[in-house]
Amino acid sequence: MAVQEAGQGVHGGGCTCGDCPHGARERHRRALAEFGVRRDELATGRGLPVQVAYSEGASRQWISDELTESARAVAERSRAVGEAWLNVVWRRTLVVLWGWVALLFLVQAVTALGPGWTVSRTAGLAAAACLAALLTGAAALYRARGGLLAPLVGEDNRLSTSRVVAGAWVLCAAYSVLFLAFRLAAAAPAGLGLRRATALLTLVAVSCLVAVVVRRVVTVRILTQRLQKVEADRPHPSDVLCDDDGRGSFPDAQYVLISAAALVHAVVLLTRRPEELPRLPSGLAALVLVSAAVYLAGKYAEGGRPMVLSIVRAREPGGLDGPIRTGDDIEIRGAGFVPPGAGSPDRLARITVRIGAVHVHVPLVPVSGGFTNPTDTSVTVPVPVEVEPGRVDVQVVTAAGAESNRVTIDVTD
Repeated sequence: MAVQEAGQGVHGGGCTCGDCPHGARERHRRALAEFGVRRDELATGRGLPVQVAYSEGASRQWISDELTESARAVAERSRAVGEAWLNVVWRRTLVVLWGWVALLFLVQAVTALGPGWTVSRTAGLAAAACLAALLTGAAALYRARGGLLAPLVGEDNRLSTSRVVAGAWVLCAAYSVLFLAFRLAAAAPAGLGLRRATALLTLVAVSCLVAVVVRRVVTVRILTQRLQKVEADRPHPSDVLCDDDGRGSFPDAQYVLISAAALVHAVVLLTRRPEELPRLPSGLAALVLVSAAVYLAGKYAEGGRPMVLSIVRAREPGGLDGPIRTGDDIEIRGAGFVPPGAGSPDRLARITVRIGAVHVHVPLVPVSGGFTNPTDTSVTVPVPVEVEPGRVDVQVVTAAGAESNRVTIDVTD
């Protein structure tokens, strides 16, 4: 036992203390595995208490409640992983940042073996070290939120594509200005005129403006229920190229790709002509502007509110057809019931159906490896006895808080 405690004290391997990323990940991994085993057991009918096994409705409700509690435990472990990751990633970003400075020094030292050391090499290293020092101070202030990642993370706890691109252009412009400033300090010629950097100034301004507009667009669309957003457990590098569901996004990918190509072009121009700001070709600037317009149009077009198309009475094989009565199951067909990024069990358990004045929580129906209810296009719930017979409105409320349209059904005695 003493050996095991010593092994866990180094926060590695099977550590489950929860105070370090290793322990948090291990606890989450174990909780996820236990949930999967429990879900598959209940999907086959094993582990049901005898008190509810006699009734299909009671057993389904008990299974749903049991899985909901387990899913909440898994979600808590996942959030703990995200918090532990943020507490560590700010140091790793600083290691990468100063690693680039060291790499720049090595490259310049190797390339200076023939022609010798120049003022431009000194200015380049000084500008890189100055910029790295400023970023290190900013990262220390926001170390609890990921350090350098803090300004790049959106309100949904995902890396924002528009902020990443804007941040890259701002860093490029800041490095170029610092580089020329250190050349001036060494009495070397340096051109800081506006005419020399019209394209660069335009791209920096447009990328920052796109980041601000995207934030405003997303906020307004969420408030008007035209876009559904759920918070992620932590940022991922794939967020820059993917949508909230982890699938590749063309508007995001083309914006990042074209902007990265233009940034490389700007760095090459600064290397070839160190005496002035990068003079980006007007054609390249126009290409980046078109890419930004496509990305912005994609943000306007994405998303949508949940929509109920029809409601039918659910019937088991061999059952009789008839009107909807209290106690019957109804199947709500439509679209947008599971927002992107809300496919985890704890988020599925938050879907609610309003039948008249009664709120019905959608039961989780497990199968091996997943759930058959709810889905993005179908939700099945029982009509509780508290619903008064007559014409009642049915409405779906998703995990993101968005409400669908109302559809009226007739409930008979």
